[in-house]
Order: sequence, then structure tokens, then C-alpha cells
Amino acid sequence: MTHKSFLVAGALFLLALTAPSARAWGCKGHQTVALIAEKHLTPEARQLVQKLLSDSPIDAKLKRWCGNATTDLMVDASTWPDDVRNERNNGPWHYIDIPRGKQKGSLDEYCGAQGCVTRAIEEQRAILKDTSADPVKRAEAIRYLIHFVGDMHQPLHAINNADNGGNCVAVKYFHRDPLPNPMRPEREDYSPNLHQIWDTEIVERDMEVSNPHRYADELDEKFHTQSAAWEAAGIHVDTWAWESHDRAETAVYGAFSQKIAMEPDLKLKSCSENNHMGKRMFDLHLVAGETYQISAAKNAEEALAEAGVRLAMILNDAAKTTP
Repeated sequence: MTHKSFLVAGALFLLALTAPSARAWGCKGHQTVALIAEKHLTPEARQLVQKLLSDSPIDAKLKRWCGNATTDLMVDASTWPDDVRNERNNGPWHYIDIPRGKQKGSLDEYCGAQGCVTRAIEEQRAILKDTSADPVKRAEAIRYLIHFVGDMHQPLHAINNADNGGNCVAVKYFHRDPLPNPMRPEREDYSPNLHQIWDTEIVERDMEVSNPHRYADELDEKFHTQSAAWEAAGIHVDTWAWESHDRAETAVYGAFSQKIAMEPDLKLKSCSENNHMGKRMFDLHLVAGETYQISAAKNAEEALAEAGVRLAMILNDAAKTTP
């Protein structure tokens, strides 16, 4: 690699790493979930959400990765948990590592001492439903719920294959070849990777020239019939996690022409672990082109719509306890 190429590669890789890791759906995806949920709120839930969020606003000095140039309080709240995840040390709340190949059952063994997304959703639901709780904590509970319900419906936030939720799986995305991190090649990190494209690229490519408001309108209309069934099924957080896990098995890992083997149930500190997981995945030369994009986008659309409707169900349920 020439000196110029090295610098370009380094700049591109560092640019990919400037946002917090494992940001499910990216800014626009999380905003879309919030906007879909708004369409399904009862008047009581809308009033509760607006009052709590407006009375306890987000700190104006907080660095916002997705910006805060919106007057829609739910949209603005949708990315707040990523902004505070380091200072509050709540990273494990954003996902649950269910190993590949596992079937439905209790999720307790996959939820560590520091928590996981399913436990966090239930804990924040309890805070929001407690009318005697601190209003600031209830407002934060709404922000967490908006974000975590979205997180859980990103398939790679409900599965692990000893690859850090797909972060160790290098992927050629259309014409973008995966590049190693030139500053830390020993870590075997590559960009693009599987988690990265599912977080952001697949959804934003599907949106084309649209924006979250228009995209939310389109998805809400597209899944109008299914929405009634989702609502009728009721609130079952663990079931939703298993559905997301199943979607990851089929629509994420299973959609490649090359077979991605099931790995031991390990949590890696670096992609160089697990017998050089990062390099082994790079050597598979996985390609996510037009065929993969079409299938992935279809699944991502349904997951976003489900997340929006189910988030509204949780907020509507919480509002029922408010006199």
C-alpha cells in the first residue's frame, strides 16, 4: 500500500468509527421507529409522552451524534441513549447475545450481570408506569424505550456468532471493498462489516432520496394489515427478541451464498480472537450486492414497522396507569 493509499484508507476507516459502535439502525432508522410509533399512540399516551419529555428536556450541552435540530420530542429522544451510553456505562442494555443455533426458551442465561436489551425494556417500562416515580426518570424511561425497542428489532442486536454481533464479519457492500484498520491491523477490524451495513447502509439505501418522515409514512402504509395482528398479539418482549434472533439467522447470516459456520459461544474483546475470527471472515469474501440488499431491505422494513407499532403498544399501556 502506498503512503497516499494508506492515509486514505486510514481516513475512511476512522470516519466509519467516529459514531458510537453498535448503533442499531443509525440515526434515520431510529427516527423512523419513533415516527411510526407516533402514528399509533392513543391520545392519553401522546399527552403523557409530550408532558414528560417537555418538562424534562435533554441537556442542551450534551453532544448529540445525530443532531438535535427537530422539534419532535420522540424523534429527538430516539437517539439519546447512544449519546449517553459511555457516561452511563449502559452499553450492554442495547443488545442481547443469543448464540446462533439456539431455540426459543428463557433468555435469562443470555442476559449478563450488566443487563441486556430485554431486561432494560422491562425495567424502563416499570419506571414509566410508576406514577409516583421521579418525572425525570420517567422521561428518561421513555427515551430508553424508544431506542431499545428499535435496537432489539435490529437482528444483529439479538444474536452472536463469536463475532461481536457481526462487527467481525467483513463484507464487500456493492462496490465498497472491506478495508482493515491501518492504525490497528492486529485487531483484524474491517469496514464495511456485517453489523455496520445492517445498522445504516441497508436502510438508508432503501430510503433512497426519502427522509425519516416520508419513510415512516411509507412503511406504516405498507404494513397496515400486519399492524393489527402485531397489536392483537400483545406485549411479549422475550418473544420479540426471539423473532429478531430468527430473522438474523435467515435474513442476515443465511442470505449469503457462502455458508457462515456456527462458532463457539464466545464474547470477543478483539476480532483477532477466536482463532483469528476477523481474518477468517475476511477470507470468506462475503459480498452483499443487489440480491442481498433486496432481501435485507424487505426484512429491515418489516422490523422497523414492527418496532414502531410495538413501541406504541408499550407507551399506550403505560398511559393506562395514569389517572
